[in-house]
Amino acid sequence: MKNPLTLYLAAPRGFCAGVDRAIKIVEMALEKWGAPVYVRHEIVHNKFVVDGLRDKGAVFVEELEDCPPDRPVIFSAHGVPKAVPAEAAQREMVYVDATCPLVSKVHIEAARHHENGLQMIMIGHAGHPETIGTMGQLPEGEVLLVETVEDVAHVQVRDPEQLAFVTQTTLSVDDTIDIVAALKARFPAIVGPHKEDICYATTNRQEAVKAIAPDCDALLVVGAPNSSNSKRLVEVARKAGCSYAQLVQRAENIDWRALEGIASVGVTAGASAPEVLIDEVIDAFRDRFDVTVQMVETAQENVEFKVPRVLRQPA
Repeated sequence: MKNPLTLYLAAPRGFCAGVDRAIKIVEMALEKWGAPVYVRHEIVHNKFVVDGLRDKGAVFVEELEDCPPDRPVIFSAHGVPKAVPAEAAQREMVYVDATCPLVSKVHIEAARHHENGLQMIMIGHAGHPETIGTMGQLPEGEVLLVETVEDVAHVQVRDPEQLAFVTQTTLSVDDTIDIVAALKARFPAIVGPHKEDICYATTNRQEAVKAIAPDCDALLVVGAPNSSNSKRLVEVARKAGCSYAQLVQRAENIDWRALEGIASVGVTAGASAPEVLIDEVIDAFRDRFDVTVQMVETAQENVEFKVPRVLRQPA
C-alpha cells in the first residue's frame, strides 16, 4: 500500500509571457526562413526547451561570430549588449531580438538616466546574461554592479549626487529590498525606478512559494541550474520555513531517499520550465505515493507580449 502524500501545487508557476514569446519567436523564425536558424545563447534557461528547438533546426551558439552571415540569428530572452545588434547590422545579417520586453524596459531606463548624466548602479548577478546585456547598454564604467548589501558599502562612484539604480528582473524580492535600502542610506540622492524592475512573474512565483512553503515537509522547484529565477525560488522556500527545498531539472533528478517519511511536498517551477516537466514530477510522485493534489493560487496572470513585426509579415 502506498503512503498518503499531499502535493501542494503552486500557481502561478512555470512559463512567463517573456519566455513564451521567446520560444514562439524561434518557432516562427524556423517556419518563415526554414532551418537552420541561429540563436545566440540559450533562448531561455531550460535544457528540455533548448533541446526541443534544436531538434526543429535551431542552432545555439555563444557568439555572433559563430553565425554565418546568410542565416537569421535570434538574440535570447535575457537581452544582449548594444554592441551585438550593431555588429549584426554591420554584417548585414537578418536578426530578431527576443529580449523580454520587461528586460528591454530596464535597458531603456538605464539609457535615459545616462542621457541625464547619471551613473548607474545595477543590482544583479555577475556573469548572468541579463546583467551582461543591461550593463552593455552603456559605455564601460557607466554601470557599476552590486550583488549584496556588503557590496554597497564598497562601491566607488563618480559623484554620489548623480546616481540611479536598476535591477535584474529575476532577483529575490526580499533580498533586493535590503540592497535598495542600503543604497538609499549611503546615497540619499540616488534615483530608482518608479516600480521595482523585478518582473511580475518572478514576484508572483515567489509569493506562491511563500504561501505553500510553511505547510510542506519538502519543496521541489522544477528548473535549470543556470536559471536565476528558479534558484531564487529555492532560497525563498527555505526562508519561508521549508527546510528541504531542492532544484530539479526533471523527475529523474529527484532524490527519493531524501524524501522518505514525508507527508507533504510543494511543487513549483521557474519561469522557463514547461508544464510538461511539472506533470512528469507529479506522475513520479503518483507512482510512489497515494497523492492528493492541492492547487494554491496566489495570483492570476494574463500578460501577453507580441512577437516582433518581422515575424508577423509574410516571407
